[in-house]
Amino acid sequence: MMNTTLDQLEAFEQTLPAISPPLASYVTAVQTGNLVYTCGALPMKEGVIAYTGALGGFLITLEEGQQAARLCCMNLLSILKAHLGTLRRIEQVVKLTGYVNSRPGFTQQAMIINGASDLLVDVLGDAGRHARTSVGVVALPLDAAVEVDLIVQVRS
Repeated sequence: MMNTTLDQLEAFEQTLPAISPPLASYVTAVQTGNLVYTCGALPMKEGVIAYTGALGGFLITLEEGQQAARLCCMNLLSILKAHLGTLRRIEQVVKLTGYVNSRPGFTQQAMIINGASDLLVDVLGDAGRHARTSVGVVALPLDAAVEVDLIVQVRS
C-alpha cells in the first residue's frame, strides 16, 4: 500500500505532464487482467526531447541522466493516470526497464535509472518498489538519452 497520503497523491497527480502522442504505430498502455504494460517513454517535456545524446561523454552528466529517467517516469505516470483514472489504483509497480543511450565503456546505467526508481518510491511508497533491468544501448529513438517502461499491477 502507498505511504503517500491520498491528498499528497492527488496533489502530485496535478503536476503530471501532458501525454505526448505516440511517435509510431503503438498504444501507450495495454491492460491484461490486473496488469498494465506501458509503452517506453522518452524524456519528453512539452512535446520536445529534453535530454538527448549518449551518457559517458561530456554533454550529459550523471545527474542530468537521472533527471532524464525521472522525466521518463513522470510521463509514464501520466499515461497510467489517463489509463486508470487515478494513480490510487496502482497496487504494485512490478517491473521497470530502463534503457540508457551509452557510449562505449559507460557502466553506470543502474545509477541513471535510479532517477525513475526513486521517483516511484517517493510517490507510491512500498507500492513503488519493483524489480528492474537497466540496459546500455547504442542509440534510442530521437537520440533520447533514456527510455523507461513499466509493468504495474492494479486494483479493479
